[in-house]
Amino acid sequence: MKLSHLIEKTYRWAQKRSLWVLHYNTGGCNGCDIEILDLLTPRYDIERLGIVVKASPRHADVLLVTGPVTLQAQAGLEQIFAQMPSPKWVVAVGSCSTTGAVFYGSDTVLGGVDRKLPVDLYIPGCPVRPEGIIKGLLQLQERITHGK
Repeated sequence: MKLSHLIEKTYRWAQKRSLWVLHYNTGGCNGCDIEILDLLTPRYDIERLGIVVKASPRHADVLLVTGPVTLQAQAGLEQIFAQMPSPKWVVAVGSCSTTGAVFYGSDTVLGGVDRKLPVDLYIPGCPVRPEGIIKGLLQLQERITHGK
């Protein structure tokens, strides 16, 4: 095994075990936001999985986006994404952020997050249960481990 391969494998293992997440709501009903807040309670405790919620985009690896992308929120969403260091991943949480859902076709709604940012993982549901969000984040950890 080459030294560079070993270093890369160790680097991916460290990334997998320390995902720092930033949550951003682009609009919508706040149902998914409440479920994301549930992840921080002792019942779900995502920190035991190495997932920490951060308030600054400069410290985050993962951008959790809820709600459809609106005209008002698109500039802020792009700015936050630009401030995040690489490598970075985008996770669309809920039906609104994946497709626009009930807000699709509105004059002020562009649609899902993939209209503005490259989305790495979609977690559908309305609202998504905390267990679904955890499952999605664990899938993202596995993708990071395999270098995808």
